[in-house]
Amino acid sequence: PFLLYQLHCTRKSSFRRNIFVGKKVWNIPNTLSLLRVFLAPLVLIFLTFKFTYPVYSVEDLGILVTVGDVLAGSVFILAALTDTADGYIARKKGMVTNLGKFIDPLADKILVMAALIALVELHRIPAWIVVVILTREMIVTGVRMVAAAEGIVIAASNAGKLKTVFQIVAIAMIIFNIPFGIHVMWVAMLMTLWSGMDYLIKGKKLFTE
Repeated sequence: PFLLYQLHCTRKSSFRRNIFVGKKVWNIPNTLSLLRVFLAPLVLIFLTFKFTYPVYSVEDLGILVTVGDVLAGSVFILAALTDTADGYIARKKGMVTNLGKFIDPLADKILVMAALIALVELHRIPAWIVVVILTREMIVTGVRMVAAAEGIVIAASNAGKLKTVFQIVAIAMIIFNIPFGIHVMWVAMLMTLWSGMDYLIKGKKLFTE
């Protein structure tokens, strides 16, 4: 429903022209972004289902990596690599579209939130960190919805991209039970707050008109 709403709100923008004039929006980068959306549930399944057979264990350090961790971590890393690939291909081949600007950060959010929710259930990260990150994502999504209603597409900022990198690294470390993963998650949370403020500053004119 949100995607349909945003498509409706931007019908007077170049996004509409891309679809109806004939520019191909379902290109390789956008397909990779969509693939990331479908990989997210697999991460959730592999983490939460009881694939508890140990693959690697270091008792002195309290490290235990199960089959589920390996499967979930592998899918998560694969999905994260598609994030790098779609952006590179889009810029290199001139395939940047407004649909891509919308679906790429959305796919990142779905992937990250699926992994975070599973990790909370496994008691590997505190729930309040996820609440902070989710609140930021909801605020940024709200800003983008208002912008879309005005025919404006707000692309992912450098701060937002850096936030995503820290989140992905932290989540991968925690999935594989790598020491200090939770400390990297703290940094990722601070980056999340910083990038959220960046979006609010960019969108402040939308709320003063």
